[in-house]
Amino acid sequence: MTFPEFVAFDDASDGKHELVDGEAYAMAGGTIEHGRLAMALGAALAIALREKRCTILSSDVRVRVRKTGLVTYPDLTIVCGRLETDPDDDQTVTNPVVLVEVLSDSTEAYDRGAKWAHYRRLPSLKEYVLVSQRERLVEVFRRNEEGIFELREWHEGEVVELASIEARIAVDEIYANPLAGTDG
Repeated sequence: MTFPEFVAFDDASDGKHELVDGEAYAMAGGTIEHGRLAMALGAALAIALREKRCTILSSDVRVRVRKTGLVTYPDLTIVCGRLETDPDDDQTVTNPVVLVEVLSDSTEAYDRGAKWAHYRRLPSLKEYVLVSQRERLVEVFRRNEEGIFELREWHEGEVVELASIEARIAVDEIYANPLAGTDG
């Protein structure tokens, strides 16, 4: 399937799909915890980005890795400076600075492996953030001056630093659940 064919197919369908090596794959729906963590981090990032020339985009926005052909919907996408879209689809972002994936049992190996291999080919990408659902753990792969991604991790009681967007967010803020211990 070509990229324009995929866009037409994906836009016409009820669910979201991912394009990998010319094949379209249905993306699984998330859990309540997955959605809660993505929104909590998104809300904290939105506050941190208020005075910056950056925008945060939800998992409704497609990202294309032109060098590999991957088209996917990260949980959160941050673009700074100027938003660039694909020449074949003005609704597909091509220049994320930060990508965020909330890990789940069914996607963790892919998010850490094949998908991460695609993401590393994005010239604009400065940081790749992985948020665990199993423990209070946020991992950040940050591109250094040599272009190599280095891993940093933050745990309960620590503050995540996203250098590319000059943001600091407490791990506990991401994982705070105001409904914990209630019936709601």
